[in-house]
Amino acid sequence: MNIEFYSLFFLLIFSIILSAIFSGASYFLGVKQPDREKVSAYECGFEPFGVPGRPFSVRFFLIGILFLIFDLEISFLFPWCVVYNQISPFGFWVMVVFLGVLTLGLVHEWIKGGLEWE
Repeated sequence: MNIEFYSLFFLLIFSIILSAIFSGASYFLGVKQPDREKVSAYECGFEPFGVPGRPFSVRFFLIGILFLIFDLEISFLFPWCVVYNQISPFGFWVMVVFLGVLTLGLVHEWIKGGLEWE
């Protein structure tokens, strides 16, 4: 095995152990005072004990779609960051244009109120 795989394996094991420690500490050290509000089912931002069949707000779906779009676009950044030292200037400027379009899309949604929940 190559040394790079050992470091990746070490990072994976370290992150699993660290997340287990944080989760365990949160579970054992956290204050547990359940009340009716805390143990009630959470249903997408509205009271779950209402009339069944009430339609969802379109805003809920728009926020979800925006989250998916920006999340997928961010996933395109990971391979670019991995090979950043090996790409040509053309690859760099293509990614700068991509990030510019991504930023313009975010600013446009912000101005239009697409990120407002109300």
